Amino acid sequence: MKVLVTGHRGYIGSVMVSVLSRAGHEVHGYDCELYHRCAYLPGGPIPNVPSVFKDVRDITQADLEGFDAVVHLAALSNDPLSNLNPDITYAINYHGSVRTAIAAKKAGVKRFLFASSCSNYGAAGEGLVNETAELKPVSAYGISKVLAEREISGLADAEFSPVYLRPATAYGLSPMLRFDIVLNNLTAWAVTEGLILLKSDGTPWRPIVHIEDISRAFLAALEAPTDVVHNQAFNVGQDAHNYQIKEIAEIVARTVPGCRLQYASDASPDARSYRVDFGKIARALPSFKPTWTAAAGAQQLYEAYTSAGLTLTEFEGPRYQRIGQIQKLIADGELDQDLRRPQISQSEPPRYASALSV
Repeated sequence: MKVLVTGHRGYIGSVMVSVLSRAGHEVHGYDCELYHRCAYLPGGPIPNVPSVFKDVRDITQADLEGFDAVVHLAALSNDPLSNLNPDITYAINYHGSVRTAIAAKKAGVKRFLFASSCSNYGAAGEGLVNETAELKPVSAYGISKVLAEREISGLADAEFSPVYLRPATAYGLSPMLRFDIVLNNLTAWAVTEGLILLKSDGTPWRPIVHIEDISRAFLAALEAPTDVVHNQAFNVGQDAHNYQIKEIAEIVARTVPGCRLQYASDASPDARSYRVDFGKIARALPSFKPTWTAAAGAQQLYEAYTSAGLTLTEFEGPRYQRIGQIQKLIADGELDQDLRRPQISQSEPPRYASALSV
């Protein structure tokens, strides 16, 4: 199958491209390269695939001609970044996603896999929520994903099959590593400072899932019969991997020798708290076989961080924090307030490449 992955140079995309390619698919990439300076060499090489470098806000039917499927990952990636400018979040995550889906349908793409999020459940509380639960997003990021799902669903027909995958909070090693997600962040604190610093009170529930398992879920949805996945949502993760934040911290403490747990002085409850039921994906997509545990993920990160000599300055700096990197690019004049590159005319044709360099 010929597959286009938007956001292929991102934290998840740079892993997913390899998973799809190893499964025998012809993978191409589409990315605006917001994070071109953010490669993490201990995470391995960035996959080398034919690529177009362009913003999804400018995507056209011509960009999607000839593809059997689109895996749409491109988005502003988390709650703090999305809250930086909600209007831009909606322009990219909501309107950009719908634009991509419309262009894909017009181009004759049969399957459209949309990377949604368990953040859609937001303030769900203590009970387990499945795909039929009321969506209660509490951030611009979550709202943008809910709106995109709803509008894209209206495009579904016999020739165009959208699927909505809602991953739990991601973790794990990547060529485009992020330190601004919970397990990656807590392990980095433990390695560099001998300290696990919790910035909330540790009570909120959060399901987590390794990025390789996320990629396996997308692969399973890509290859499934249409009638199994057509216009449906699937939570991505495992029931046993619903944790309170303090439990994730305890896993890290058992992994990194000599570290201690501490709560930040301004620690407070997080409005986002949800426990997720992952039974549907297990039943409907039996080829999806997640292999990672939180303990194994913490060990993977611990070994990578220590072998690379990770420092506090490096992991708390802007290179691997998405909001910090965006703010730096704006301050340096590389991005304008709309998160576009001001020196590049919007009428200029996109750059293509058959190879990518780190």
